[in-house]
Amino acid sequence: MFNNKEAFKQVFTELLVSRLGKGLEEATAEDAYKILGGMIREFVGSQWAASNRTYRDTKQKQVYYFSMEFLIGRLLGANLLNLGLLDIVRSGLKELGWELEELEEQEPDAGLGNGGLGRLAACFLDSLASLSYAGHGCGIRYRYGLFEQRIMDGEQVELPDNWLRDGNVWEERRADKAVEISFWGRVEISERDGKTVFDTVEDERILAVPYDMPVIGYGESQVNTLRLWSAEATVDSAAIRLSHQSGYYRYLEYARQVESISEFLYPDDKSYEGKLLRLKQQYFLSSAGVQSILRTFDKLGLPYRELPEHAAIHINDTHPTLVIPELIRILIDDKGLGWDEAWEVAHRTVSYTNHTLMSEALEKWPAGMVRELLPRIYMIIEEMNKRFCGMLLARYPQQMERISELAIIEGDQIRMANLAAWGSYHINGVAGLHTELLKTDVMKHHYELYPERFSNKTNGITHRRWLIHSNPGLTRLISSAIGTEWINDPLALRELEAYKRDAAFQERLMRIKQDNKRRLADFIAARQGVRVDPDSLFDVHVKRLHGYKRQLLNILRVIHDYNEMKERPTVPRVPRTVIFGAKAAPGYDLAKSIIQLIHAVADVINRDPEVNDKLRVLFLENYSVSLAEKIIPAADVSEQISTAGKEASGTGNMKFMMNGALTIGTLDGANVEMHRMIGEEHMFLFGLRAEEVLELSRSGGYFARACYEQDARIARVLDQLAYPSPFSRHGRPFGRILQALLDHNDEYFVLKDFHAYVTAQAAVEKAYVNPRRWAESAIVNIAHSGRFSSDCTIARYASEIWRVLPVKKG
Repeated sequence: MFNNKEAFKQVFTELLVSRLGKGLEEATAEDAYKILGGMIREFVGSQWAASNRTYRDTKQKQVYYFSMEFLIGRLLGANLLNLGLLDIVRSGLKELGWELEELEEQEPDAGLGNGGLGRLAACFLDSLASLSYAGHGCGIRYRYGLFEQRIMDGEQVELPDNWLRDGNVWEERRADKAVEISFWGRVEISERDGKTVFDTVEDERILAVPYDMPVIGYGESQVNTLRLWSAEATVDSAAIRLSHQSGYYRYLEYARQVESISEFLYPDDKSYEGKLLRLKQQYFLSSAGVQSILRTFDKLGLPYRELPEHAAIHINDTHPTLVIPELIRILIDDKGLGWDEAWEVAHRTVSYTNHTLMSEALEKWPAGMVRELLPRIYMIIEEMNKRFCGMLLARYPQQMERISELAIIEGDQIRMANLAAWGSYHINGVAGLHTELLKTDVMKHHYELYPERFSNKTNGITHRRWLIHSNPGLTRLISSAIGTEWINDPLALRELEAYKRDAAFQERLMRIKQDNKRRLADFIAARQGVRVDPDSLFDVHVKRLHGYKRQLLNILRVIHDYNEMKERPTVPRVPRTVIFGAKAAPGYDLAKSIIQLIHAVADVINRDPEVNDKLRVLFLENYSVSLAEKIIPAADVSEQISTAGKEASGTGNMKFMMNGALTIGTLDGANVEMHRMIGEEHMFLFGLRAEEVLELSRSGGYFARACYEQDARIARVLDQLAYPSPFSRHGRPFGRILQALLDHNDEYFVLKDFHAYVTAQAAVEKAYVNPRRWAESAIVNIAHSGRFSSDCTIARYASEIWRVLPVKKG
């Protein structure tokens, strides 16, 4: 469509007129964004079609990555970067009177995820395409994103995130590829031509309609597909019966219930109805995706026993685990395979990533609910459990407790992690520590049963979005020093170590950091009306809000610092701006109380003229991918302070590292590998180790109230939450926090690690006053961050799990 600036300007202005009937002088930034996005979408159309044609003609093995979340964020800038058009478009737009960044701000931030899980999936898709693997995403096209967070009077308020309000320029509706999904009904068993046949009758059928988005690889790479499914009502027998029985308006109610399946991410599962809707979502995704994969495979004209040689289905955590029984169901009921062959095909096709060490996050479903909603699927799960337990009984005849722990169905619960582990051919953890804890604790009996299935694949991030696009100044500096090879080979960033003590390089690096901090300060002032000092240390804690991520520990430390400043006002202090950003799940009351506390503390400190030139606290509302792209390049300190043994990996830690922030953290998740690469001198470690947390949890040897009684600093901070103090508003607003810490014995060891955390923060301050030393550590962090590129991670998945090769070019 265009390959130079003048051609771009001509096509762009012509399309403004032909599509919108507007000239340049009339067009808005939103108009310009829609035209530009449409241009790019059309520009890649031929490459997209060519990639799909190549996969089909060469019978290329394809990867299908199933995830309930794809936190893709804004795509305009990332797509222009990967197409090599970023500079052409930026320059052309400037001559036409627009800044590219202004147009990027018009794009809705697709919040189709809750945090690291969804962002990981998005990074993986980018790397699959950029490394020329045939790899696609399979998810749900939620009408509303997670939620739009607003802070009113210091409290989180959730508003609908209507990201599709003005359409989505990147998607293509594929009505011709819609499939039917069946719920409810009953199974009739009969004999037909000497074979047992299972027919589901009196069921309710709905349509799953795919919306495809191109996933554009970097440079001369592939264009893969992110297929998001939308639920729609269909006039099948069940719908017609509803309409006849209750009239037109009853049918509209039925259609609304169907559409609710793809309405929003993670319905509140505290009620039966919410739990049922979550189960519907998971089966909807699993069934639609499997049907689509088999439709593609059918075009090859090959026997189904060869499916594992042509398709690798990967499930991102347990949410899509119903892929396994659904694949078996279709192979038996629709394709005519016997149980043994169907099981073998499914087992050799599906692999599974475990993302959690927390037992409450390992999904379980009421067996009765599954039996009613998915009667045929329940029969298959029941048969899997029967055969699995029979095998276990033969192997462990006297170990009923072990068999009980491994069983897929136990009592009235279907345990999805056990189903995923038994039904897949490979299980991976997402950081070295996480994988070891899976083997020795969370999935110990599974590992003892089939150790060959387990491996570690430490998470990664795409350096194209999180460095090249988010931090162009740093990108230019790196390339000026070591060339551009690192863009295609991020491990080449290690060459930067040669510059760690180069005074000129250090000075340029810190100038870039300062420019990024100034831009963030300007953004904060414009968005929230708060002035922050870009010369202060930017101490950043942005991630999903959860007890184990310990935002609470951070804000308690801030209260302690405030107390110290008030008592010793003459002691020199490094000015510090503490920045929080996080969403709390709507039903997570403790997390919401922590947000209230952060705002109460910020209100006091930021208004206090005795300290607010040395300490400021900010909570940036509605944390998202696009907001992270502004925050991360400006951070000096990265807060990665989860309770050791609770964070599976983390990816925020990698993004901050890649942008030259220094980590303060526990030896948890990928922090362990970071520490192994760069050493303790280039990060700030503190707190309990994972084995210590595990031992204290098992032995019951931790008493939080003892910390309160024996440490005067802790007592003072907690008393300020409980009694009239500058932070306590409306009586006792933080009783829930105190209850969690003292009455419920501090599940996440906040008080146990408090002293070590305060000491580590003092070390941060001491290091920051030595700019040369700080810059050296920042360079070392950047130099080793290439190891955390998702390109490296995906290459290992491809060779060691999926057994796929890059598509040959030309």
